Amino acid sequence: MEKNLFEMLMLEKQKNELAELLEINQKTNHFGLSLTTEEAKELMVSRNKSLQRYQRVEFGRSVLEKLIFEFCDSQHINQDNYVEMIEELQDIFYGFKNEVKDRMTDDELLNFMKEQFETVCQGDLSYLSETCLPRLAAAIRAGYTGYQKTEAKKVYEEFSEEQRWDKDVYMEVIKELFW
Repeated sequence: MEKNLFEMLMLEKQKNELAELLEINQKTNHFGLSLTTEEAKELMVSRNKSLQRYQRVEFGRSVLEKLIFEFCDSQHINQDNYVEMIEELQDIFYGFKNEVKDRMTDDELLNFMKEQFETVCQGDLSYLSETCLPRLAAAIRAGYTGYQKTEAKKVYEEFSEEQRWDKDVYMEVIKELFW
């Protein structure tokens, strides 16, 4: 009897979650993105695999909805790659929640991921997961807390190792060459 009750509760929860994911289409349609019922189910299965892989548990609402809302306006996500990108982003998210030892809130980590994805990474998930996020995680494990003041926005330059293009230096060189 208890097993049947638990299964019924889980089925009801999944049904509600599916409906909530499909409701997100009302916002994402504006950006040319939408999920079919099958794609929404695929994202839920993918989320559960990521949670299991990283030995994490979610209470309450899933971070999947927040992740979709955060990234739906990305210049690097379109209908053709939407589901795949969201699946990979949620896997990266859960992995780095572990890497930062849960010292960052979900919103802080999502803010950081989105900002780097759009700028430094130029939509490259490998660069995000293999460069930007590991540097952030190492800094946080070493005691860095600067991200807390800005909700993790505009902090990457504090520990970035890459030399960035500087427009002012470029203009000075141009002036020297041609004037």
